[in-house]
Amino acid sequence: MATTDRQATTLALAHALSAAERGLAVIPLSRTKLPALRSPHHDDPGPRPCHGECGRLGHGVYDASTDPARIRELFAAAPRATGYGIACGLPPHHLIGVDLDTKTGTDSSAALRELALRHLFTIPDTVVVITPSGGRHLWLSGPPDVVVPNSAGRLAPGIDIRGAGGYLVGPGSRTEHGVYVAAPGTAHLAPAACPPALLRLLLPPPRTPRPAHAAVGDHGQGLVQFVLAAHEGQRNTRLFWAACRAYEDGIGPALLDPLVEAALNAGLTEREARATIASAARMTGHRP
Repeated sequence: MATTDRQATTLALAHALSAAERGLAVIPLSRTKLPALRSPHHDDPGPRPCHGECGRLGHGVYDASTDPARIRELFAAAPRATGYGIACGLPPHHLIGVDLDTKTGTDSSAALRELALRHLFTIPDTVVVITPSGGRHLWLSGPPDVVVPNSAGRLAPGIDIRGAGGYLVGPGSRTEHGVYVAAPGTAHLAPAACPPALLRLLLPPPRTPRPAHAAVGDHGQGLVQFVLAAHEGQRNTRLFWAACRAYEDGIGPALLDPLVEAALNAGLTEREARATIASAARMTGHRP
């Protein structure tokens, strides 16, 4: 490995340890912004939703830790890591990331200001991280009893949300496009509380109870929550696994709409979601 890569890894580890001192759980990232450790289940046949129960490293955001010894272990196993990710939704901050993108051709900052005016909230002073493309990540703190799902463009075009099961690229991380840096005057701040009006916009709309869904029970709701917690790179796999379990347990038809809604909130399109569920139905010997 080149000296510059070793230096980048050493610097990333230092930044990650510093973030952990602030109560932020971290994982090593590669230059592509993806988790730097390959999944130990990469070659396993079929979806295997292991969150680290197997005891091995390589479970993405589920490896995230604030323990310095654990973090050093993670980086030692990922010698090509050049950055670190900060897990969202975990205590003590229950971090929510508002990703204002610049690559969509839309003015996401203006869209957020318009939402703030329309719904009567103000973005408080908080940590702001500037991305290599000129976008911004706003760090907000959520309530401990609320699960904010990941979403892409649901709030407004160009605004992505990183919630439970997601992560943010930490400041100081080096990627193939450049370095993430804290905006001047914000690095010392703690994540500010998410305004209640904005928090309401980030949560999935309450579903109207449907008698046909009453039979799905806690197991069905658990499958829906499993899909809601998916982050980019996991969404199709999680949806496929959940749909397979639903059809195998005889609740596939009743859980179809809730699974589609969960997949939409996780960032998939309706077409992608329905195609994945149809594949699961065929795989388990059922008609889609």
